[in-house]
Amino acid sequence: MKKVLLIGAQGMLGYDLLKVLGKGYEVIGVDKEEVDITRQGATRAFIKKISPKVVINATGYTDVDGCEKKMHKAFVINGEGVKNIAKGCRDIGAKMVSISTDYIFDGAKGSPYREDDPPNPLNIYGESKLMGERYIEELLDDFLIVRTQWLYGRHGRNFVETILTLAAERDTIEVVYDQHGSPTYTADLSKTIAALARKNLTGTFHVSNEGACSWYEFALEIIRLARLSRAKIIPIATSELNRPAKRPLYSVFDRERLQQKAGIVMRPWQDALRDYFYSRRA
Repeated sequence: MKKVLLIGAQGMLGYDLLKVLGKGYEVIGVDKEEVDITRQGATRAFIKKISPKVVINATGYTDVDGCEKKMHKAFVINGEGVKNIAKGCRDIGAKMVSISTDYIFDGAKGSPYREDDPPNPLNIYGESKLMGERYIEELLDDFLIVRTQWLYGRHGRNFVETILTLAAERDTIEVVYDQHGSPTYTADLSKTIAALARKNLTGTFHVSNEGACSWYEFALEIIRLARLSRAKIIPIATSELNRPAKRPLYSVFDRERLQQKAGIVMRPWQDALRDYFYSRRA
């Protein structure tokens, strides 16, 4: 059975990856308590000791606004930390799978982003994740960079739970209407990552649930499925929010490469969200 090292096993995505990968692999799930990816020597030694065939990096500093205030932390974890993992993979000839983001794009294209579209991040988070991508491409031949977006899952803070919490506390909730992307369920994302790893593919893939919407439309669907008719969602412009980090207004993915190279078409985001609600009731 192929041995897989999963770094970031306690995170929202990591939890689902651990569950999915456990059905076909010998999975060793670790978090920052076991390995500090910002320490190159320790990281490389840890990877060598475990000696996996595949290393999945599902960790990172993902507080988008926090990255603006803690730039050094962002680049050390999302950039240098990824480089340290890549070097550890190179040492033993392991495949590296790393999770990246739509925030490497500026949103100015106006049509779905392909994997080879030129990046132009608007914020520190996007810049630091792009740095990590480039380190992987420089150091390794056998790698997968999985760009994804708008994640929600059962085991972490996410937009769905935020809206449900606010709906229980307020009569109205303001949500931006002019940022567009694709909500992605971590349970679905995990299955696709596992499938990509099994197929021995390399390179960068855009992975998200099918379809697209605004955060406002996403919130409306959450309220509808939760049957919280009392809560009213108010659309506002991004310019009305005073957030430290700029966000791309349009970061929808072109998923043609995923379909053509891997034969994978993920289900519509509305269907995935419905299943998320079923899992909450279980």
